[in-house]
Amino acid sequence: MEQKILPASSTMKEFEQFLDSPYQIGVFLGMHIAQLKHINQMAKEQGKKMIYHVDMIHGLKSDDFAVEYICQEFKPYGLISTKSSVILKAKQKGVVAVQRIFLLDNHALEKSYKLIEKTRPDYIEVLPGAMPWMIKEVFERVNTPIFAGGLIRTKEEVQNALDAGASAITTSKVELWDMFEKIDR
Repeated sequence: MEQKILPASSTMKEFEQFLDSPYQIGVFLGMHIAQLKHINQMAKEQGKKMIYHVDMIHGLKSDDFAVEYICQEFKPYGLISTKSSVILKAKQKGVVAVQRIFLLDNHALEKSYKLIEKTRPDYIEVLPGAMPWMIKEVFERVNTPIFAGGLIRTKEEVQNALDAGASAITTSKVELWDMFEKIDR
């Protein structure tokens, strides 16, 4: 992925800031199902590509039917989920599939590796992304491009994650969105 910062919005105000930014690809985190149509329309009008976090769309169960609905009705650029069925269906529908994993402990990490082997997502979103040594380890183990997200608070942490092998950073910290605007255009 050429875009190094993926602005992540969880409010309409953040989303509007993303729409006004030079970035082409953005992530929308929590929203109500009733907002999806409006958000999608606004993004398309601005020529933006959206990745929706399926697990965080309130009023919509994150399963195969939800993916089917979102892909048919809104034609997203991609979908993020922790659930293997969502990732497999997203891949089947031809949208970018992002498997979100949480680095809690060794047991959770091993379980995530097995999940990734099963789903073969296009990208893995590693949370927290503020641990560059783990980004490197996960990438070396699964050889799948990584988005680093969660608890990345400074430009130095962004750079550390990228240096460790992350393809991009997902962040809702608006102050970090301008870090790579010139590179990502």
